[in-house]
Parts: sequence; C-alpha cells; structure tokens
Amino acid sequence: MTINPEAIVPSAAEPARAAPDEEPVRSLWRQGLGVFAENRLALVGVGLFVLLAGLCFLGPLLYHTDQVHTDLTQVHLAPGKGHPLGTDGVGYDQLGRLMLGGQTSIIVGLLAGILATILGTIWGAVAGFVGGWIDSAMMRVVDAMMSIPSLFLFMLLAAIVTPSISMLIIIIGAFAWLGPARLVRGEALSLRSREYVQAMRAMGGTGGRAVRKHIVPNAIGTVIVNATFQVADAILYVAYLSFLGLGVPPPATNWGGMLSDGLENTYSGHWWLLYPPGIAIILIVLAFNFIGDGLRDAFEVRLRRR
Repeated sequence: MTINPEAIVPSAAEPARAAPDEEPVRSLWRQGLGVFAENRLALVGVGLFVLLAGLCFLGPLLYHTDQVHTDLTQVHLAPGKGHPLGTDGVGYDQLGRLMLGGQTSIIVGLLAGILATILGTIWGAVAGFVGGWIDSAMMRVVDAMMSIPSLFLFMLLAAIVTPSISMLIIIIGAFAWLGPARLVRGEALSLRSREYVQAMRAMGGTGGRAVRKHIVPNAIGTVIVNATFQVADAILYVAYLSFLGLGVPPPATNWGGMLSDGLENTYSGHWWLLYPPGIAIILIVLAFNFIGDGLRDAFEVRLRRR
C-alpha cells in the first residue's frame, strides 16, 4: 500500500487554520469593542479627550506664546484680536496658558492614576490571594488610611514638600491606590478558588506565579475600568491642590491654578479668566468618566460570554 505524500502535507495554497481557541477569543474582543462603540457617551468621551489632548499638546506648535516672561503692558486684556481668550493679571496669553496648564493637568492625572492603579492592583491581588491574617493586616492598613480624608493628606504633604509635577504624581498616586486595592482584593478572593488556580497550585506553582498569571489577568477588566476613574479623580485632586495654592510654582501652571486666579478676578468682570479653565476641567473629567462607563459595559459583556 502506497501513501500519497500530498494527502498528508497540506497544500501551500490552503490557508492556515486558526487554533480552536483563537476565534472565540477574537469574537469576545469584537463583541466588547462593538458594545463600546454602541455607547455614544463613551465615543463622546474619546472625542473629548482627543480634542483636549490635541489642544494642549499640539496647539502650542501652531499658536506660539511666551509663557515665561510677564508683560505688564498687556494685563487683563479682553478676548479679541491677538488674544482669543484675553490675557491674565501678569500679561500671559490666556489661550497659551490654557494649553500649558492642560499639559500639566493631563500628565499628572494620567501618571498618578496609573501609579495608583498599579499599587492598588498589586496590594489587593496579594491580599486577596494569600488570605488569612496577612489579608486582614493588609486590609486594616487600607481601612486606616481610608478613614483619613485624602484631600487633607494631599494638602499636608503638598505643604511640607516643594510642589513639582513629579512630586504631585507621587503624592496623589501614593494615596489614591486604596480604592483599587479593595476592588482587586474582592476579585482575587473569588478567583483564587477557581479550578485552574487550584490545579496550578497542586502542580507546584508558586503564589507569585498564580498572582501574575491568573489573578491579575482575570481581574484586568476591573483594573482598566477603575484606572479611567482614577485618572479623572487625579485630575480633580490636582485642581483642588492648585486651587488652594499648593500646585506647581510659576511660570508653570495647571487648570486648577488658573481657576483660582480667575476666581480672584471674576468679580472685576474678567470672566475669561474663570470660565475656560473651569470648562476644561469639567470636560476632561466627563471624558474619562464616559470612557470608563463604556469600558465597564464592554468588559461585562465579554465576561458574560465566557
């Protein structure tokens, strides 16, 4: 009996077949993306973020202003030709100031939110997976820190250290991780009893590997959704601190500092100093909240289909 080699070796013209698990995984991602795209507010949030980020980071390339040297001959000019949003109390162009302040607010918000999410994810995953007295001790630390108003802690630390962009990121990130820690810990408590985690531990897998390979990846939906809200909260915290005079020192600025300066001058009729930064803060926070809501819906659908 002879065997035809062509019957065994697949023809080069034949398309490679996808692995059985590939198509379901792709389908889940498509479903999640479809649900996100159906959420109009989520798309509005993405559009707002792209618009504001483009204004702040690309705008200065097209609209050049001096944001270092003051010009007391151009103080409190109303919006008009040459200054679309007017000037502030020391002669800075308000539109250029809005772009510069937006860079600080977005950078600090994003990095502080990411730092808080990473710290909270690690803390919560370890506490939930290990359990027992270690879990109790770790969560008592979280409870104790959450009992202190976070804004009070931010103000205290910002008053002790010299404010800077990097310092604001560290201060906000170091205390904003408590919420993510509780969320991830709850996910870890349910995931550690799953069959695949128990099987890995029975085969000699370490706790660190279980956290890295199973707990954190399976809680990634909760982590990503919470990260968007952490960024929004961090931007608000930056605004709070700057509004209270604890932000980055001049000539640097951010939207909270601009809002504080505008509030002092708005009673004199200089409305252009107050409304642009206030509207920008509202829009950027709404954008991240809308994106977070859309991601939550997308991940919930993907989890239900598993």
